Amino acid sequence: MPNPKISIIVPVYNAEKFLEKCINSLRNQTLKDIEIILVDDSSTDNSLKICNDLAAKDPRIKVITKV
Repeated sequence: MPNPKISIIVPVYNAEKFLEKCINSLRNQTLKDIEIILVDDSSTDNSLKICNDLAAKDPRIKVITKV
């Protein structure tokens, strides 16, 4: 993907209950020339798995994790 016009940075920490709804809302915006950067801060729930699953489905999503 060439340089997107807009980068959306989403901090993630133990957000499994609402994370997928949040990301799908961003994915469904009318502006498609975006990148979604998910920054997981060592979540102890399934947030990182959800992030990685969504990133596998949409090349606009990038996942950054703090290990």
